[in-house]
Amino acid sequence: MADKDYLGWPFFEERHAALERELDAWASAQLSGAHGRDADAICRKLVRQLGAAGWLRHAIAKGGNAAIDTRAICLIRETLARHAGLADFAFAMQGLGSGAISLFGSEAQRAEWLPRVASGEAIAAFALSEPQAGSDVAAMQCSAVLDGEHYVLNGEKTWISNGGIADFYVVFARTGEAPGARGISAFIVPAGTPGFDDSQRIEVIAPHPLATLRFSDCRVPVSARIGEAGQGFKVAMATLDVFRTSVAAAALGFARRAFDEAIAHAQQRKMFGQTLADFQLTQAKLAQMAAGIDAAALLTYRAAWQRDQGRKVTKEAAMAKMQATETAQQVIDAAVQMFGGLGVMSGHPAETLYREIRALRIYEGATEVQQLIIARELLRERAA
Repeated sequence: MADKDYLGWPFFEERHAALERELDAWASAQLSGAHGRDADAICRKLVRQLGAAGWLRHAIAKGGNAAIDTRAICLIRETLARHAGLADFAFAMQGLGSGAISLFGSEAQRAEWLPRVASGEAIAAFALSEPQAGSDVAAMQCSAVLDGEHYVLNGEKTWISNGGIADFYVVFARTGEAPGARGISAFIVPAGTPGFDDSQRIEVIAPHPLATLRFSDCRVPVSARIGEAGQGFKVAMATLDVFRTSVAAAALGFARRAFDEAIAHAQQRKMFGQTLADFQLTQAKLAQMAAGIDAAALLTYRAAWQRDQGRKVTKEAAMAKMQATETAQQVIDAAVQMFGGLGVMSGHPAETLYREIRALRIYEGATEVQQLIIARELLRERAA
């Protein structure tokens, strides 16, 4: 049983604790089948389940940053990740994939897509990364050229989550209003649009829908552009700012599950006439794991609370993401070590968590990028 004392921290209101309790009970009853190798089918099913149960509405803003409860998103991601990594993935991608529409979309765009995303009827995707433009968004090469009442897209995107199963993609492309990051715009591109190919899939150590996208004279109407021309970088960063803290929360969910599995195993595993938990080396490791989880949780929910107060959280979100993902990797590695051979057996919870956590230290800004962000903000604050 996961420790729930953190729900009493002053970051939360009673409605947040009630939300976590309700979701935890739902997940315990509904997510037993949310594991397996057919990630496409599982994710499609999970999106429908999460939508039908009403959980996806928490990830969908009704317009503007203030409409998103960051603490609720984080609690949902932590709880889902503790139960099943693909459930967390399905929830998060519905929010990230539609976030640009939530925050910057026109009334017509919101009306067309957000209800379908919230109900689980439509699967969303966020297409920013390219082969040579990951963390360095200004290096983007995918282009969108205005041609009358349409934009013509050409280029490639890669490492796109939900690639191959999404019903629509929010695609960022260079429109050339200014050099660097200031000449990028965002577009809604439905799956099946002529000139758009999302069939090249990518296999990774923790299976989930992932693809490379190709655009060849793909025409989309001007009405598909999200926000103003040349404002795509702003759109992308604002969207990521909402969900970066929630990546930390997902890492917390993985870490808590690993810790629970490890401590239960240590208490019942017999060794040399005593249990594994009786050894001081084991106790020291459990203490380090517990302290690391609490430290990461404090940073995560501080950032979430500050954002819900309307404060800028660039530095705080980066600290949370860096600390929580790195700590979760260490906690899960320690759990695998405690399980010994069982910990590397395919399908064992510790082995599954070991594969699932690794990507969180990379996506939405690798740990090294978070370090740069933190240092940049610190230096900026001191200079001011």
